[in-house]
Amino acid sequence: MMKTFTNIKDMQDKCKAWKAEGRRIGLVPTMGYLHAGHLSLVRKARQECDIVIISIFVNPIQFGQGEDFEEYPRDIKRDLELLEAEQADAVFAPSSRDMYPEGYSTFVEVEGSITKKLCGASRPGHFKGVTTVVSKLFLICQPDKAYFGQKDAQQVTVIEKMVRELNFPVNIVRCPIIREADGLALSSRNVNLNSEQRQQAAVLNQALKAAAREIEAGQRDVETVKQGMRKLISAQPQATIDYIEINRAEDLGEVKNLSGEKIIMALAVKFGNTRLIDNLIVEV
Repeated sequence: MMKTFTNIKDMQDKCKAWKAEGRRIGLVPTMGYLHAGHLSLVRKARQECDIVIISIFVNPIQFGQGEDFEEYPRDIKRDLELLEAEQADAVFAPSSRDMYPEGYSTFVEVEGSITKKLCGASRPGHFKGVTTVVSKLFLICQPDKAYFGQKDAQQVTVIEKMVRELNFPVNIVRCPIIREADGLALSSRNVNLNSEQRQQAAVLNQALKAAAREIEAGQRDVETVKQGMRKLISAQPQATIDYIEINRAEDLGEVKNLSGEKIIMALAVKFGNTRLIDNLIVEV
């Protein structure tokens, strides 16, 4: 039967006991308001691990000033019902007060260009908040494997670098983007779109697929491909583009010419006050 833990020490002690029994632990870190994308990660963990833990924590330190921390959707009762149906073993749902007690001043940060571009450029300090909370979750839950969605491609790449360089004994598992019928990537923030914005948001996946077709047809100029995506998205009245970028898929390094490597096309666009991200990997 699934158990919910809110106390850090209780969760850590339980994980130590599972490890002592030789159980393999899979962790799915989330901010809650779960959707089919999250549940696909839970199912993957269920297939590969003896124990499946889902963390639910809206992490305040990865939100910048003026961002949507207060508006971020929350429904813990619904989340627990969904996870019970997926036969999760444990949910870890700590409070901000416990995760960051008064006087808290210890952070984990991946430096360099990898955290300064894409979402890092428009959300300074965001990835410092992400790597700090993920480090804490790894130390508390002691997973053998941790599961992340490809939708947050930059986040996963940053976490992989942190795990590699700090020697965390955790295997990071990337799982595919889950989409709506019209191609919109599932996101907890989608619920904040009004009907007009929701309809227009389908352009994000359309623009990525159109760019992929252009590359497959022989286009090799990065700026030309980006301009094509920009034109498609800008045609939607409610869309405000944050960024459209093309980088090396492996490490998000700069790409000058599209030739002979795997690339990632990534974008962030606001519809009203709701900021959505998406990406597509293409073999050139």
